[in-house]
Amino acid sequence: MRQKALISGLAISTVSIGITTYLLKDKSNVDKIKGFIQSVKKTVPYKSSTQKLASFPIHKAGHPDPMDIEDNKMVSEGSMFPVQYYNEKKQ
Repeated sequence: MRQKALISGLAISTVSIGITTYLLKDKSNVDKIKGFIQSVKKTVPYKSSTQKLASFPIHKAGHPDPMDIEDNKMVSEGSMFPVQYYNEKKQ
């Protein structure tokens, strides 16, 4: 069973490489594909890794600002889930 899957995967990859090679042997087809790729690059928004890191929403986690009153208030209140769980188990 495993051998059949390996052979069929190899056959599919060989056929796809052959089709791609056949389509790209003409210079006009190569130019069309390059133009298509360039148009896709212009339309799809792309963020570099530094832009992704700058917009990551959890930079604040682990580094609380002592002047951020609302955040400190929320942290001091703590989670009510363990308290509620304990009260339910106790009853």
